[in-house]
Amino acid sequence: MAYFLATFVFMLVVIAIMAIGVIFGRRAIKGSCGGANNGNCVCVKKCDKRKALEAQAEEQDVILSDLIKSEGK
Repeated sequence: MAYFLATFVFMLVVIAIMAIGVIFGRRAIKGSCGGANNGNCVCVKKCDKRKALEAQAEEQDVILSDLIKSEGK
């Protein structure tokens, strides 16, 4: 029971410190853009890394579609 209480108090302290950091930092807690969800971005404003990733994917799509068109001729 002592371990449970010690862990519970520790977690409360950690949450309180994070809350104080958010209050004084005036920024919302946010996740990373991409990551574990297969790169699906839910960010409102896309970061530079995400923009570069989308540009690279679009370039690959263009190359692939050009390749498919050239094989059909």
